[in-house]
Amino acid sequence: MALLSLEEAKAQINSKSDVDDVELLAYIDSVTAVIEEFIGPVEPREVTEQHDAGYGRRVLVLRTMPVLSLTSVTPVLAGGISYPVDGLTVDGASGEVRRQNGGTFRGLLDVAVQAGRPAVTPTINLSARMLVQHLWRTQRPSRGGGLAGGGDDYSASTPIPGFGFAVPNRVLELLQPYRLPPGVA
Repeated sequence: MALLSLEEAKAQINSKSDVDDVELLAYIDSVTAVIEEFIGPVEPREVTEQHDAGYGRRVLVLRTMPVLSLTSVTPVLAGGISYPVDGLTVDGASGEVRRQNGGTFRGLLDVAVQAGRPAVTPTINLSARMLVQHLWRTQRPSRGGGLAGGGDDYSASTPIPGFGFAVPNRVLELLQPYRLPPGVA
């Protein structure tokens, strides 16, 4: 699953030529990391995090969200307790992992999950297309001779914290409903 296809990106920048396909594919690949920095994984992937439950913790809170499924919870150190996933619940949106019997987790644990989203929503796809278009336009001469991006609706008069000038406000506004909670990265 990709945020957008080559055909979608070409339609967004109004290109019918194959001349720039290799370069455009690099743009498509690069926007995934930028968008996922803001909203978490979109394309499903296996992620393993280490959590220290100490002498007992009722909830493990994952740092990677959203979560599609829990794969395993295993001890890092020999002799530790392993927790079968059929006895656990995971809240995909909040990243909270709990034991169904109400018990606690103990020790240093590796928690493996399938993170991402079941599908790319139209809004996330549009955000990716608009970001590719923005980045493409800043590298291509406009009809007036200068660089596109200056003085039009893609300009950024002030940098966006954590994103600089590379991501236009309109993209971040579209992604706002999917934004990660504060402190999650």
